[in-house]
Amino acid sequence: MDFGLSEDQREIQRTARELLSDRARWERVREHAENRRSDEALWKELCALGWPGIAVAEEYGGQGLGAVAQSVLCEELGRVVAPVPFLPTVLSATLIEHAGEQQQRERWLPGLASGEMLGAVGVARDGVAELVIGGAETGAAQGGVIVLLEGDSARVLSAAEADIEPVDAIDPTRSAARVSTDPGAGEALTGDVAGAVDRALIAVASELVGVSERALEMTLEYVKERRQFGVPVGSYQAVSHRCAQMLLDTEKARSLSAFAAWTADADPLKLAEAAAMAKAAASDAGREVTAGAIQAHGGIGFTWEADVHWLYKRAQIDAAWLGGAKHHRARVAAMLSAVSAAIPT
Repeated sequence: MDFGLSEDQREIQRTARELLSDRARWERVREHAENRRSDEALWKELCALGWPGIAVAEEYGGQGLGAVAQSVLCEELGRVVAPVPFLPTVLSATLIEHAGEQQQRERWLPGLASGEMLGAVGVARDGVAELVIGGAETGAAQGGVIVLLEGDSARVLSAAEADIEPVDAIDPTRSAARVSTDPGAGEALTGDVAGAVDRALIAVASELVGVSERALEMTLEYVKERRQFGVPVGSYQAVSHRCAQMLLDTEKARSLSAFAAWTADADPLKLAEAAAMAKAAASDAGREVTAGAIQAHGGIGFTWEADVHWLYKRAQIDAAWLGGAKHHRARVAAMLSAVSAAIPT
């Protein structure tokens, strides 16, 4: 059995890495982040390639390549902390496609799949979502769409139906906003909201895998070159042990995220458990690996000039988005408890 990517998926990965290594260099990320604006030129290139709609069904203007292909792109974009509205737009499309009605899919998905329409996603309470990722940019765009999750339900609404107040989040490579709405604003997503959210979790977890992988690579490169008392700092046991733990955390998150993406395409009955496990592991990895990267870089790691802090900031937002590690471990525990209770004694 082949547990790797298909040839088509490997080609998507190669294309993405080559493109982004040139178009999303650190100096370009820094320029857009410090000016708190997206890289519009890069976003147009991604849209021309059809990436926002890679997992959207062809009947709605997407490529219909599934969750694994989308996961590959999320990972590659996470590696470079690309300052584009890809993930919130993809999550909006995922939630609408898998929890919306036919009319809602026909209305929103073609624009999201093409990238002509931007999306935003947040968790609301009493009609107010304090942090909606992609919200500020969506509010400024024509025809932007916002999906608000509240408890077990979800609503989709146009940006014009919401009160959008831009906020400064820890990650300036991506816009954010506080969004409030009237109780009757928008339309309810009446389908399988839980299943749609699980698919969204996989995309966020995959981006965290990319963030963690890049942080680990940068750390290994630094500790091999940086010398102290005549030897590379990576030769010290404390440093090498920390790097080994960073690798373990990254690979655990990668394995669980890849399995979760596979279940979304091939075995939906296992999706809920797999997605929860993936998000829990990826949230932990994102925070621990990027923090370890900053520490391993020593004094320079704590400076604004060090590029590694962009990865740390992206990880903080993604780790908490749609529920942190503790929340999803509790979900897994509840699922296992339910299975155990159903076994005859």
